[in-house]
Amino acid sequence: MPKETRPSTGEQAKQHALTQVRQAILRGDMAPAQRLVETELAEQFGVTRASVRAALIELESDGLVERIRNRGSRVRVVTLEEAVAITECRMALEGLCAAKAAVAASDEQLAELTDLGRAMTKAVADGEPITYSELNHEVHARVRQFSGQQVAVELLERLNAQLVRHRFQLALRPGRPQQSLGEHLTMIEAITARDPQAAEAAVRAHLSSVIDALRD
Repeated sequence: MPKETRPSTGEQAKQHALTQVRQAILRGDMAPAQRLVETELAEQFGVTRASVRAALIELESDGLVERIRNRGSRVRVVTLEEAVAITECRMALEGLCAAKAAVAASDEQLAELTDLGRAMTKAVADGEPITYSELNHEVHARVRQFSGQQVAVELLERLNAQLVRHRFQLALRPGRPQQSLGEHLTMIEAITARDPQAAEAAVRAHLSSVIDALRD
């Protein structure tokens, strides 16, 4: 089978570098404050330095990368207070999405949420915090998707990308998944009951709890 060829320059090369760096940050493979050396990344991804630089500039606008004068780029460090402020913004936007999903979601989509709730319950019972964290992320993603509120979805994707490290740390905190589980089940129950006010209130209560946990 012939080896796949990939453009080393131009828009496709930039998009390739952009995707690779973004995914590495979101997975935690690139840690906060880690230096991003253009020559190393260009070699790693098989693209030009110019393509890497363009990708890093775009990631800077997304809040994932910061450029330090005379020192190049690094993975942006999100402080605790920034994480709290971002979560406060999430509260308004995710509350809106939950209220919309309670009205707009199909019966099949509501069944998906119910199944995710069962899987989260099992993950907590089995003592699997990483699995629980992934399911937690999936529930929020599904609610956003089912809301049909595309503007809120795009804003939330940018905000959530900046919280990866804090979300991962919370997932591993003893007792946090057990507390978080009840909040998510309440949220799922309100959406599946097609009660937009209760759905929004449940999301706000959950994210208020997240803020308390971040500050603890």
